[in-house]
Amino acid sequence: MSQRLQGKTAIVTGAASGIGAATARLFAAHGAHVVGLDRNPAPASDDGVQHRVADITDAASVAEVIAWTLQQHGRIDALVNNAGGDVFADPLTLDDADWARCFDLNLKGAWNVTRAVLPAMLAQSAGSVVNIASVHGHKIIRGAFPYPVAKHALIGMTRSLGIQYAAQGIRVNSISPGLILVPRIEAWFASQPDPTAARQAQTDLLPTKRIGTPEEVAHTALFLASDEARFINATDILIDGGRSQVYHD
Repeated sequence: MSQRLQGKTAIVTGAASGIGAATARLFAAHGAHVVGLDRNPAPASDDGVQHRVADITDAASVAEVIAWTLQQHGRIDALVNNAGGDVFADPLTLDDADWARCFDLNLKGAWNVTRAVLPAMLAQSAGSVVNIASVHGHKIIRGAFPYPVAKHALIGMTRSLGIQYAAQGIRVNSISPGLILVPRIEAWFASQPDPTAARQAQTDLLPTKRIGTPEEVAHTALFLASDEARFINATDILIDGGRSQVYHD
């Protein structure tokens, strides 16, 4: 396997499962020193990732882990802001706590970690930030409020920071996954009256007639974090099998 991140240090949030776990493993396999952040402990494994328990919505907790990473490895070359969470509610019954939770998980947390790594990246005049947004940041589905609001904002933050720091060697891009087989999606299928029918109905909506995998998102994050993408900045890449281009409800 080619070592596309050899000698680099990467932070991956939400690294205990799903897209974050796949990304952390892949980065490590490509030679990176990977520090995986998650509020839940990661399952025991030999994935080559240094797992740390941290809450991205707590700026002090984030700062502590970033300081530890710099002490251990001396630099931070890549950050993948993957951690987030679904918050869906009727707009008029959504309470203030859930509104705040949505933005804490899907926007503020990414900003907390980005803000913590930027000084180190600026000092070395190089760095790549990859934000995991969502197809919800491009297309609106009824019943999904306020999650799309936060993901639109995350894409906006991506573009704004990418332009702000482009001349200082920092690239900021985002990835917008569609339906991906992560644990919460598997759990949702299992909770349906007919799990097989629910899975098939979602599969049939996709032009590819299959659901995406965490590894497919991870490979795109690897490309964006690598020097191969050194002229890609302030952009978003959809990974949804083409579904967002199809007119449907």
